[in-house]
Amino acid sequence: MGKRKKSSRKPAPARQKVPLDTTFTCLFCHHEKSVTVRMDRKEGVANLVCRVCDQRYQSKVNHLTEPVDIYSEWIDAADAAQREDVPRRPVASSSRAARAPAYDSDDE
Repeated sequence: MGKRKKSSRKPAPARQKVPLDTTFTCLFCHHEKSVTVRMDRKEGVANLVCRVCDQRYQSKVNHLTEPVDIYSEWIDAADAAQREDVPRRPVASSSRAARAPAYDSDDE
């Protein structure tokens, strides 16, 4: 015995691909849509430039790299540079006082 014939289902509507951003907010001057990424895949280089404060970043690219990837690399590089520039606080000594050596005083 065979299976019952099911009514044919309509194919699900294809999801629309949302295009990724190519302009971003600058980390330094905080202007929206002022940072643009230009990618030269033949040369294997991407340039990121802020039109307002002229902040620049350059990175290597491959065939899978997108502008948002370059922007996230720039954020990581800026965070790393900021961590290097900020001097660390010296390590504070313990709040407990060191125990004084016990003296046996027979004079008391």
